Amino acid sequence: MNRAVAVLMFSLFCIGSAEFVIAGLLPGISDDLDVSIASAGLLVSAYALTVVVAGPALTLLTSGLRRKHVMVGLMVLFALSNLLGAVAQDYTVLMVSRVLSALAHCTFFALSLVVGTSTVAPDRQGSVIAKLAIGLNMANVLGVPLGVLLGTELGWRSVFWVLAGCGVVSAWLVTVLVPADQQAEPPAGVRAEIRTLGRSRVLIAVAISALGCGGTFTAYTYIAPLLEDVSGFRSGAVGLLLLLFGLGTFGGSVVGGRLVDRALMPALTGLFGTLALVLGLFSVLVANPWTAAVGLVLFGAAFGAILPGLQGRVMQAADIKAPTFALAVNIAAMNVGITLGSWLGGRVLEAGLGLQAVVLTGCAVAAVGFLVAGIELLRDRNRTAPQVADAQSTPAH
Repeated sequence: MNRAVAVLMFSLFCIGSAEFVIAGLLPGISDDLDVSIASAGLLVSAYALTVVVAGPALTLLTSGLRRKHVMVGLMVLFALSNLLGAVAQDYTVLMVSRVLSALAHCTFFALSLVVGTSTVAPDRQGSVIAKLAIGLNMANVLGVPLGVLLGTELGWRSVFWVLAGCGVVSAWLVTVLVPADQQAEPPAGVRAEIRTLGRSRVLIAVAISALGCGGTFTAYTYIAPLLEDVSGFRSGAVGLLLLLFGLGTFGGSVVGGRLVDRALMPALTGLFGTLALVLGLFSVLVANPWTAAVGLVLFGAAFGAILPGLQGRVMQAADIKAPTFALAVNIAAMNVGITLGSWLGGRVLEAGLGLQAVVLTGCAVAAVGFLVAGIELLRDRNRTAPQVADAQSTPAH
């Protein structure tokens, strides 16, 4: 692994930890700032909404600037926003700090994909995307548990202090170890970025990403009650079981990255089908505690495996040297998919169909993603076939 990719993984780990750890700190924040748990929960929603709405806009506004400069600036913003959270004396200031922190999320991730993949040959870009996705996902596996433990022992403000320090370290590492933009390959510019998003292949790729995350989080949002009420685990065991999901995601991302390097759309289509099958299987396995644990690893692996292909497909469909805006929109679409998946699972429960039906609903959403990806695979082959035929019919000179 080259040093630049390692730095970007660490930075994304910090950003992901800042997003997800807040859920485990809500009781302490509620007591300290004298707000309800419901109001404290809006700190989570506001972050996600900022990623979806403001993330692509900020990416577009900075598209004409040097990528490395923007990345350093975003990590400085990340550090300052968490510092603000650490010293916040009321709910409003803490909310502002969360919104400012979220501004770094979407644009930094998109730029990381562009910069990281530019450091390797095209046939290794899928593996780099997988590593960057692992950096973000390791926040759930390692960052969140450590953050919650720290918050329990030293108070929720201590977590924000650590995140602010990590932001400073990350900004310095990006400055020192991430290569500067190549003069021969300047950013594509605002107009090129906007035109790229108008391509049907890019829009379909974004829709595929939303379906992948939607199918996954229709089920995953309700994983705790599934494991407790259906599998029969005690509530104290859920954290360890989610670690299994995280480890599965880690392994799946590595495998998915290698498969994407070999053949992007065939791999993504096959992996989408695998995700749908695993979700269908998990709806049965979850009824027994032993098989539920196995199914949870498979679920995590199937989800992790599609992540490199989701980002890689957008980069391939955009077909420009720096499809940063398209990637930012794709990241936003994944968050929209997560939100809609959670909403859909809730509607299934309200209909009285039960928790296992929620998993099957996620399976159905993933199956739609498989069909869309399959159609795109066939369209790609139809586009390629005439070019191959023309090349073969051209007489040699």
